[in-house]
Amino acid sequence: MNIAQYIDHTLLKPTTTSDEIKKLCDEANQYGFAAVCVPPPFVGEAKKYLSAGNVKVATVIGFPFGYAVTAAKLAEARQAIQDGAQELDMVINLVALRAGNTALLASDIAAIVEAAHQEGRLVKVIFESGILSDAEIIECCRICAEAGADFVKTSTGYAEKGASVAAVQLMRKHLPSSIQIKASGGIRDYAFAKELVEAGANRLGCSASVAIVTGATQNASGGY
Repeated sequence: MNIAQYIDHTLLKPTTTSDEIKKLCDEANQYGFAAVCVPPPFVGEAKKYLSAGNVKVATVIGFPFGYAVTAAKLAEARQAIQDGAQELDMVINLVALRAGNTALLASDIAAIVEAAHQEGRLVKVIFESGILSDAEIIECCRICAEAGADFVKTSTGYAEKGASVAAVQLMRKHLPSSIQIKASGGIRDYAFAKELVEAGANRLGCSASVAIVTGATQNASGGY
């Protein structure tokens, strides 16, 4: 399996530096990752470093807690698009979900999807599946389908539990085939990455991307 083509090479820590972004992009170019996912202030830099290749630039909206008001998320999204982001990973309003306010949850997602699609950008909607019930995940899938999201995504990587095979399988069961799945959070080796793809993930959000690709090479040669 060419695992690199599934990976969004990710660096989202609050102390990120320009040198680290350049290294991230150099690695993405070298290994042929699908995208880099960087903090909003670094979108322009990443775009510059990736200008000669096919690697996409992704950034995050309402990250990592999702409870920013929709107007703030829209401002973030529009700025990211202006800076050159091709994919937006937005966090759902978890406060609205837990309060049972599905109208607010849905309108928040729909607003970002509409703004992004008007500019030809993709949206990945982050659920934080590790802290949700199956019923909440299913409801989020329904809302994302109605909003026309491009992807749903398991996790921010900031909760106590990240991606799981079970969450990916549940999402795949309750989504139309037109919506893809990004698994993220806690993916540190090739074996787990492969499991997630086989469960239905179309993308993988990883910070250990180089180790995962190296593991894939070792696995193919009988290393493990």
